[in-house]
Amino acid sequence: MIHPSALVDPAARIGEDVSIGPFSIIGPGVEIGDGCEIASHVVISRNTRMGKNNRVYQYASVGEDPQDKKYAGEETWLEIGDDNVIREFATINRGTAQDKGATRIGNDNLLMAYTHVAHDCILGDHTILANAASLGGHVQIQDWAILGGFSMVHQFTRIGAHSFAAMGSAIGKDVPPFIMVSGSPAEPRGINAEGLKRRGFDATDIKLLKDAYRMLYRSGIRLEQAQQQIEALCAGQPRLGILPEFLRNPARSIIR
Repeated sequence: MIHPSALVDPAARIGEDVSIGPFSIIGPGVEIGDGCEIASHVVISRNTRMGKNNRVYQYASVGEDPQDKKYAGEETWLEIGDDNVIREFATINRGTAQDKGATRIGNDNLLMAYTHVAHDCILGDHTILANAASLGGHVQIQDWAILGGFSMVHQFTRIGAHSFAAMGSAIGKDVPPFIMVSGSPAEPRGINAEGLKRRGFDATDIKLLKDAYRMLYRSGIRLEQAQQQIEALCAGQPRLGILPEFLRNPARSIIR
């Protein structure tokens, strides 16, 4: 299932039932898990570990050198989990020695056309990066977060779980979980209620989050007071506990 025109390095490890299309290049240190589909004209440069059942569309560039002037040829890695979809012209770079040496992408993520995942980024599971969304280096995207088309995320920024960024958002500070943001610079616009309903959050969960949002953005109370009230509100709610976790380190957050 490897097209005769594809170039596969002898040091690459290819799993079972993998297809590699015409004119694709698989470099040294690449591991491709069972059931993956690599379309035509894909470059998986080097030092990339890919799990099972991933699909990479034509002209994607995966595992290339980081776009960082400090990079001096060190051995760094890209780690990709299972069931991910990487669309046309997406670019995903390896990590740098100045961080943990690896860019990491979890499971069941959708990276649409022209998206960019820079060096040392960490993506959780079930995230969506719409067309041309771009991540600077060292960005963290938690589970179920969605970035609209042409969104931009500044380096070292965290995007919380179940959050949603509208098209063209320019995100320069951490986005708390469950929040919708938009604008340039991005500002909070409310709770991602529709997304939460689709993922099984019940009416009680959503009401608690709306109450927390009002405390944080609409009440006019001091941040320290809002933090204490939200901690109490989310006590015993494990799915909502990640919101207080973000509030404990608000210096770089979009919250205030």
